[in-house]
Amino acid sequence: MEEPLLLPVTYQNEDLELEFSLQRIGYIQRVGVKIGEVIVFFEPDEEGSYRALVNAEQMEQSKSLSVGLLQAIAAQLEKLSLS
Repeated sequence: MEEPLLLPVTYQNEDLELEFSLQRIGYIQRVGVKIGEVIVFFEPDEEGSYRALVNAEQMEQSKSLSVGLLQAIAAQLEKLSLS
């Protein structure tokens, strides 16, 4: 069995290691990041910055999700060369 890929993220002075997976859909590289029990997908926008694909229902249901954490993950993904 393969070891999961881990994304190091610092959020609120806490160092986290979140499992992630890469998916290629046509020309788009999509990243699935496991946050608690929820998998949030991130895609690059037109400028190459990553954006989270999450809806309000997911935000309400999961106590692990916050806008600040999603922004920290997106910033970390932008630092990586995933293509």
